Amino acid sequence: MKEINHKFSGHKIQNDTEILIIGTFNPDVKGNTAEFFYDRSRNYLWKILPLCFGYEDLKKRTVEEKSHFINEVKIDFVDLIESVLAESGQEDNVDDKYIDSRISSCNDIISLIDNHKTIRKVAFTRMSFGGIPNIKKRISEIQAFCESHGIQFQCLVTPARFYSEAKLLEWKKFLTGS
Repeated sequence: MKEINHKFSGHKIQNDTEILIIGTFNPDVKGNTAEFFYDRSRNYLWKILPLCFGYEDLKKRTVEEKSHFINEVKIDFVDLIESVLAESGQEDNVDDKYIDSRISSCNDIISLIDNHKTIRKVAFTRMSFGGIPNIKKRISEIQAFCESHGIQFQCLVTPARFYSEAKLLEWKKFLTGS
């Protein structure tokens, strides 16, 4: 078994973040070409997110352009899992069911939210929890914390695999209220 850390473990949430988007895990492995959160070729967050706020698609833009956008709209990112233990040959396996059974450490997202008093909305980028009991438990705890502290929480359909108007509308309704 080899411990695989999160690729962006050094990322710090901006102090004035109002909307926090939680993902699962992005492995720091040789074949992972992502330069930032949700930056894989089959992920459409960088198309959906800017469109929600009336901005241009940022999918093929630089990390600096994406960072400027999130700072402007006060959104930031964190992933639930900090590291996993993977078998040899499975280091880049990002299947949630695989990851769920191999979590070695998680980010303390409740403390992160509690320490950022400007956060008013939290979203998790997944709607279903079949086969991922550890992730489900942690997200349920985060949801309960948010609800008990007046922070809006919602599971949103994943921005991965394909883009659709339905995804855009769901995200826009949660993020902007329209």
